[in-house]
Amino acid sequence: MNKKVIKRIGIGVFLYAIFAIAVIKLYPDTPLSMDWEDRQEYNQIQISQVELGVSKDEILQLLGSPDITEAKKISNTELQVMFYRTGHVQADGITTQDECTPLLFKNSKLIAFGKNAYQAYIDG
Repeated sequence: MNKKVIKRIGIGVFLYAIFAIAVIKLYPDTPLSMDWEDRQEYNQIQISQVELGVSKDEILQLLGSPDITEAKKISNTELQVMFYRTGHVQADGITTQDECTPLLFKNSKLIAFGKNAYQAYIDG
């Protein structure tokens, strides 16, 4: 090969690397822009690291809109359970509660998450 071809290949590789780095750094990967498999894995990782007491707004900022949600008010207490998909069960195009991890909020503060959170919500 002559030097001109090698130089052009080098420039092309360099420009491609710059473009790839720019896309990675400048394009935020938010839950809304992910496909369902990536979002499911993202939700699993983020929920495993969440701490009790965080606000509902912090969870919404971290995970985006829930796949399913329910709410009720008992006296002066507001309870809301938000379900985020974390496990694929059936390829039917519908996200169901058994494919999700519930997060339970009392007056907009996270008080429980995981398998027993929905039962706590039902029991009120």
